[in-house]
Formats: sequence, structure tokens, C-alpha cells
Amino acid sequence: MKLCLICSLLLAPLFTASAQTHEDYRSLLTAQVRSPRTVTPQHLHDYLVDGKLRLSLHDALVLALENNSAIRVQEASVEAAKFSLLRAFQPFDPKFQSAFTGRRSSYPGFSQIQGAGTFNDLNQSAQLSYTQTLTTGTNFQIGLNSTKDSSNSGFYFLNPYYQSFLNVQVTQPLLRNRWRFFNAAPVLIARTNLQQSRAVFQSQVNTALLQAIIRYWEVVRAHNSLDVARKSQDAAEATYQHDKRALELGALPPLDIYRSESEVASRRLQVIQAEYSVKQAEDNLRLTIGATQDPYIQALDIEATEQPEPQGELLSVDIATALQQALQIRPELRVWQQALAADDTSIRLAHNQLLPDLQVQAFYQGSGVGGNFNTGQLMTHGGLSTSLNQVFNFGFPGYGATLTLNLPIKNRAAQADLGAALVTRHRDVYSAQQAREQITLDVSNAVYQLEQAKLSIAAGKTALDLARKTLAAEQRKAQLGAENVFFQLDAQTRVATAEATLLSSEVDYQTAVAALHNATGSLLQDYEVQISELTK
Repeated sequence: MKLCLICSLLLAPLFTASAQTHEDYRSLLTAQVRSPRTVTPQHLHDYLVDGKLRLSLHDALVLALENNSAIRVQEASVEAAKFSLLRAFQPFDPKFQSAFTGRRSSYPGFSQIQGAGTFNDLNQSAQLSYTQTLTTGTNFQIGLNSTKDSSNSGFYFLNPYYQSFLNVQVTQPLLRNRWRFFNAAPVLIARTNLQQSRAVFQSQVNTALLQAIIRYWEVVRAHNSLDVARKSQDAAEATYQHDKRALELGALPPLDIYRSESEVASRRLQVIQAEYSVKQAEDNLRLTIGATQDPYIQALDIEATEQPEPQGELLSVDIATALQQALQIRPELRVWQQALAADDTSIRLAHNQLLPDLQVQAFYQGSGVGGNFNTGQLMTHGGLSTSLNQVFNFGFPGYGATLTLNLPIKNRAAQADLGAALVTRHRDVYSAQQAREQITLDVSNAVYQLEQAKLSIAAGKTALDLARKTLAAEQRKAQLGAENVFFQLDAQTRVATAEATLLSSEVDYQTAVAALHNATGSLLQDYEVQISELTK
């Protein structure tokens, strides 16, 4: 029965420790974190068509998620939070220690009993100890010590002799750090911080995707603006050639040719500006999708396959409905919910640290001795096994208990920790309120931006239709000789301006839809993007 009791005490920390946590270093460490090198850009060559990088909006988003360096940097914060959680289990890590000591000494006799001569002594000892703290605050300390001593002194009736001790000690806090919650509080806080970091990462991915969408549509805007500028230049060039021929035939005053010639130069300047706007927009998109990581891909032009004109019925959204959705799923609110949960845990833990430190301690000690017994006429042999048998047969037990109370007169450090925890919660409460206010403003602005884009499209189509009709009328008048070149060139400019305005309104609508989805928190869902669990 005693043996079963001691075995239970020895094995209980091992089973409890194995059940405390599922987190371990190997399961948390990913191959990407382990590698000191950056990952090569993925799947960029899959989109090469006719020497260009041909991309739909969905293609650009996939490449951004796979290759964007900013997303990898943001993901590292989640990886760091995983290992912070692992570090929080450190107080519950079992510790095993072993030591072996050997010492030989010699000394002269110094008493009449010893007599004259030199005495030699060889002492060897081995120690094994195991320490484990459970989440309940219970601390186990188990130690086994054995010593062998041999000497040429005649005063030892066991020579050499072996002495062994088994020590089992259990300590349980009763006030401060009592039971499971207060000991596991750092783990709870670290786990909450991990969930918080995931919510922050989701918000950052939302922002990165919105940036990728905006930059994609900026490429579409730049390419189509270049087409509009080139069409306007071609129209001005055609008018100039017509006027030049009329001048040669004497049908146009010599001074009027300068107007059309000046307009050609002006529109050529617009084409040059549009060309460099394309380069700049493409560079921004290359950076977003990771194309700058491959020199060959970086040198290619980008062909955006999406058309700026919205397909189907234009989106209509009610502000109240959009705001309700945003307050339910925006990850920024989950960030502060997790922060407030961690604050509550910290406050409870700080209150506990103000309590007196009352502990109860129970211990058991068993001992045994073995060795060679020599009386000159009779000699028996024993050794380490004899002393260990005596230890585990509990022939020489010792046991007891201690109640310890540590009552600090002042505990300013704990008071300061409690004050800091309360201040942090106060700050986070207002930060959560500020986040809700910002979300409300984001949704309102996104809805207004969407409505403005819809109205601008309708007005832009009307303005373009009227500008084209005006141009047709001015061209007809010019053919009949009833109008000078100024009105025709002005009508061409108005058509180009109307086309550019409509194009900008259509692109603004596309980006406004993405901004609305981002404001309501549905951007990832709308583009079928899922963030996998980085750890269980």
C-alpha cells in the first residue's frame, strides 16, 4: 500500500504535465519560419501571354496573397504570438536534474582514539531530482540521493557504506496563486493575445487586398486614359491634316493653321503624360503582386483584362444595414474584444497578488544504509541495492507538514500592477469605442462614395452623349464651310474630357464597391479568401 502511494506521488506530475498543453515547438514552427531565405514568387509565369502579364482582378488578388512581402511581414506577428503562448507554459515545465560528485581526501590522525598515521577517505554521491508545478499551483519536488563512502579508518563498522535518501515534497498555495485560474492566467492572456493577433492580421489582409484592388483598377484607369488621349490626338491630327490641305488650296486663312497645330502638340503632351501614368500604375501593381521579385517578370507590361464599365445592375446599399453588418464582422472589433478579455484576466490576477501568501507543505523522507560489515571474525556484504531496498520498503520513514504565512506590510509592486491593469482596461474601453466610431464613419463614407460614383456614371454618360452630338454637328458645319476650326477642336476636347470623366467615374465605382466591402468587413468573403488557422 505504501509503495502504491509513493508511485502515485511520483507519476502524478508526469501525467498531469502531459495533459496541460497541446502546444509544442515542432508543431508551431513552420517551414517558412525555419528557412532563412525568402520564398520565390509563385505562379507569376502562369499568366504570361504574348510577352505580357495578363491578369484579371481575381488573378491579381491571388498573386498578392501569395507573393506580397507586406503580408508576409504582417503574418510574422501571428507567428510571434504563437511562441509567446508557448513561453507562457514555462512555469509548468517539468525539470529533471542529476549530479554526480566524487571526492578523495587524506588527513593525519589528531586524537588518541585515532592514533598516528594517515587516513584516506573516498566519497562518491549521486543525486536525481524532479520538479513539477501544476496549473493548480501544486508543486511537486521528488529527490533521490545516494552516497558511497570508503575509508581506512577503523571506526566505521560499515566500510564502505552506502546511504540513500528519498525525499517527496508537495506544496500548495492557499491564498495567493491558489488553484487553476490564477496560475493559468498568463497562458489565458497569451492565448487571447494570439487570437487578437489573428484578428489584427485579418484586418491587415483586408487592407492589403483593398490596396491590390485599387491598384489594379488604377492600371485599368491608366490604360483606358491612354486610349482616350491617343484617340483625341488622332482626331486633332486628322483636323490638322485637313486644315493643312485647306491652307494649301487657299480655303483657310494662314493664321488659323496655328490653332489646330497647337492642339496637336497639346494632345501629344497629354499622351506622354498618360504613358508615364501607365508606367507608374503598373509599377505599383507589380510591387503589390510580387512581380518586382523576378527581374524577367518585372520587365513585362501588364495587361488588365477587366473592363471599367460595371456589369449588371449597380449596387445599392442602405447605411443602417451596412453598419449593422460591419459591427458584427469587422475584425477590428474582435481585436478590442480580445484585448478587454485579456484586461479582465490581468485585473483578476493583479487582485490575487495582493493577497497574503499562505502555503501548506507536506513531505516524506525515507532512508536506507548498506555496506560491508566486518567485526574481524564475521563479515557480511551489502551495497547500494541494500540501501535502496530499505528506502523503498519504507523501513525508516520520516514525514511532516508545514504551514507558512507571508504577510507583507506593504505590497506596492502588486498595487502598481493592479493600477496599471485598470488603466490599460480604461484605455482599451475607449479604444474599442473609438474603433466603433471609426467603423461607423468608414461605412458612411463608403456608402456616400458609392452613391457619388453611381450618380457620376449616369451624368458622365449623358455628358459624353451630348459631347459626341456636339462634335458631329461641328464636323458637319465644318464640311459645309459654315464653322471655323476653333469650334471643331473645342468639341473634340469636350468629347475627350467627357470620355475621361466617364472612365474615372466607372473606375471610382469599382473601387467604391471594394471600399464598401472592406468597410463592412466582407471583403475576404466576397472574393472567396480564407485565412487558414496558423495554429490549433
